Amino acid sequence: MDELVGPRLYSCYKCRNHVCLHDDIISKAFQGRHGRAFLISLAMNIAVGPKEDRNLMTGLNTVADISCADCSEVLGWKYERA
Repeated sequence: MDELVGPRLYSCYKCRNHVCLHDDIISKAFQGRHGRAFLISLAMNIAVGPKEDRNLMTGLNTVADISCADCSEVLGWKYERA
């Protein structure tokens, strides 16, 4: 069997569009409203929604939803101000 060469990628769960590299993951120790969440340093092929204040487990934060650029599926959120 041939070994895969190249960076490990994480993809949109709906359309498989590449969203981030494994090396861009800072932490996997987060919990979102729908389950496990990752903190990443850089994302690709995404669209950023409008900023809004949201009450998260860490308190009131300004965030923006992150969606897949191809299929528009909401993938999570981005901290704008914590």
